[in-house]
Amino acid sequence: MTYHALVPAAGSGSRMGALSGCALPKQYLPLAGQPMIRHALATLCATPAIMDVFVVLAPDDIHWPAAAMATLGPKLRVLRCGGDTRARSVANGLRAMAGELGEIGNDWVLVHDAARPCLTVAMVENLIAEVGEEDAGGLLAMPVADTLKRSDDNGRVRQTVSRDGLWQAQTPQMFRHRLLLDALDFAPQVTDEASAIETLGLSPRLVAADVSNLKVTYPLDLQLAAWILQNREQS
Repeated sequence: MTYHALVPAAGSGSRMGALSGCALPKQYLPLAGQPMIRHALATLCATPAIMDVFVVLAPDDIHWPAAAMATLGPKLRVLRCGGDTRARSVANGLRAMAGELGEIGNDWVLVHDAARPCLTVAMVENLIAEVGEEDAGGLLAMPVADTLKRSDDNGRVRQTVSRDGLWQAQTPQMFRHRLLLDALDFAPQVTDEASAIETLGLSPRLVAADVSNLKVTYPLDLQLAAWILQNREQS
């Protein structure tokens, strides 16, 4: 069985930049002494089952810290084919991977957010083990614990939404290469890979993760991620 990782990193992180006042793309913000994206890439490169780690950059990206990334070793491969949406970046990356590696339609691809720096090798290995040979693939996720409210147009509660059976999607999300590419071509408007697979009538497996695999979206998230990484190193 062959596994590859794909990390779309062509976005500008405009929401984070607007709040923090920093023009640097979110994935390159400093976190625990390194560019944020390096933490996730280091974890993926350190996972024995993963053969290659492809990072998809915008063609005109001038911020990629090549020297710092070179220390991650030969697994890391850079593809400058990012699109204007996540789905396009992933689809472009899948096509470029095939161009570099040859026919890989049945290989597994684990797509991970550049802004989830606290991923661990154990999380990746658990995902691979739990998904196994599932035709529909799977993803890391967390059962929703909070009470959910739906608002009206005026910011008032319209209804309380049952959290029964609700999960918060995380990454990596793991699917066969050809299936995922077909799904993204069919549903290019999706915001995550599992949603594309669902449009084909398939039901990916949910693999329980935990809150430490957070996505950095707001400035406070960066502080939380730094705390997680620092305390993990000390434990």
